[in-house]
Amino acid sequence: MSEAEEIETAQAANTAFYHAVAEGDYPAMAQLWATTVPVVCVHPGAPALHGLREVTQSWRVILADPPGLTHSSSRVAIVRGLAFVTCLEHIGNRTLAASNIFVWEDRDWRLVLHQAGELPPLDTETSTAGNRLH
Repeated sequence: MSEAEEIETAQAANTAFYHAVAEGDYPAMAQLWATTVPVVCVHPGAPALHGLREVTQSWRVILADPPGLTHSSSRVAIVRGLAFVTCLEHIGNRTLAASNIFVWEDRDWRLVLHQAGELPPLDTETSTAGNRLH
């Protein structure tokens, strides 16, 4: 598979993740996670969850009442059989920075890490001055 195809299929796997969240589709979510390597999930403001059982159980609870999540600004990097995807998540007026790491498993990209954390609201001065660190 070419690098362009790897990026395209990783982007599709990332989109499938957010589609499962938006639709409250637990079976689809459960199929997205890797089964042959350790997995980790860090929900905003919560400690890390380790292991497939713990991670998928957390999604079962969340998807019982889907949070109305959308995503934007996805970027993909492929490094040695891993796909690193960063993006923004949007829930109402909240914006979160998210990282999703996928491993190539059974001829498909499977999640090994999802981590999201809330970003502070963007103030007018920062938004007009561009990105700068304080």
